[in-house]
Amino acid sequence: MRLHVGCAMWTHKSWQGRLLAHPLPPSARLRHYASWCNAVEGNTTFYATPARDTVASWAQQTEPDFRFVIKLPRLITHDRRLTDVDDALRVFLDAIEPLGPRLHALWVQLPGSFAPADVSVLAQFLRRLPETHRYAVEVRHPGFFDDPRSTRLLEEVLTAAAAEWIPFDTTALFRSTPTSDAEREAWTKKPRMPLRALALTDRPIVRYLGRDDPARTVEGWQHWVDVVSGWLREGRSPTMFIHTPDNADAPTLARRFHDDVRARTPELEALPEPIPAEPLTLF
Repeated sequence: MRLHVGCAMWTHKSWQGRLLAHPLPPSARLRHYASWCNAVEGNTTFYATPARDTVASWAQQTEPDFRFVIKLPRLITHDRRLTDVDDALRVFLDAIEPLGPRLHALWVQLPGSFAPADVSVLAQFLRRLPETHRYAVEVRHPGFFDDPRSTRLLEEVLTAAAAEWIPFDTTALFRSTPTSDAEREAWTKKPRMPLRALALTDRPIVRYLGRDDPARTVEGWQHWVDVVSGWLREGRSPTMFIHTPDNADAPTLARRFHDDVRARTPELEALPEPIPAEPLTLF
């Protein structure tokens, strides 16, 4: 039984010297983050395919049971919309190969304009992917949520490819008006996604966006504590990514979520203690 929890990044200015030691060279930042969380979203790969040596350094900084959910480049998902992407995909898969078993899933985040009418394109793309990896898809077009036939069609396509549907739960953010600059910015940029909590595989992945007030973030995830606890009892291995608009306390919140689930499922092993942000002293 294993629950992976993590954040949208492994370094953040507000964590420096407070949660993570500071200063840290780039070659050590992920290692310190990985003492807080056992998973991370690979969002930077959306903007460019990383160098293979860079990816190898990610593997070197993490234990074999650490997990990455790596986003496909926007060239593949947004610019070319999954067509004529064989060369770009080949280059990307070669670059991330050093992650080995740490690669939990390749994350296909599709633009909001990718509609139910485009599902056949997704099906063809998924059929061409190598079976050596697992895949997870995030859609943002409202038709996939509002129209039951479109929902079923997407579920059938994903199930045929043994791929997961990643929900992005933003309901807590949009439940009431923003109270900080970061929340106001999130209101203009984040999608208003309906709540979805159905797993298609044995490795469900959830992205949850809370509020800058930790208490409101915790209040908003109570539904997910129930769902994730149920998945664990079913023998699934879920991954939960905790976001807030400012992400100032995201690592501590991710650990809090793990603790909340563990309170429901005591057989879940506790996370190890993080590396101290300040050196330990004798006095």
